[in-house]
Amino acid sequence: MRATYRPGRTAPHSPRLSMDTHARHHQSRQPADMTDTSPAAARRRRPWSCRTRLGMDLAFAIPLLLLEIAWLAVDSIYGYGLDVWAAQGDQAHIDAAALAYMGRLRTVLVVLLVLAVLACVFRARWTVVAHLLVALLAGGLLSDARQEWDHSHSPPPGCVRYSADC
Repeated sequence: MRATYRPGRTAPHSPRLSMDTHARHHQSRQPADMTDTSPAAARRRRPWSCRTRLGMDLAFAIPLLLLEIAWLAVDSIYGYGLDVWAAQGDQAHIDAAALAYMGRLRTVLVVLLVLAVLACVFRARWTVVAHLLVALLAGGLLSDARQEWDHSHSPPPGCVRYSADC
């Protein structure tokens, strides 16, 4: 006699799950409640309990590194450079552009450091390294812009700071 499979019926070779086994199987898929103290539940609640996978880490680190470096380059060329060019020698406009550029660099530096701390919480070491490298670059650009500002706005040597001739 040949056994045929009919929809709605259990195949002769497959064991049928009891109701208890079936209920336990579906209970294990439910999210852990706050009283669950198992290590798996702790890993789900705390991102710092396990390291981020290397592929996921690099998938975030490389594009963010390229995007942040590109933003710094585009901002220095188009944001600051074209603003100085458009000033046509007007020193007040050039000073305003320089201060705005330094403000943007300071903001980018703070954002990069916050992102590095978040990546550190998630234990994504390559993302942390990428953010810190770009933060060093932004810090260098900021210190260079600040030094240029100080050099262009310093009084001539031998000049008394608050005299009428300076």
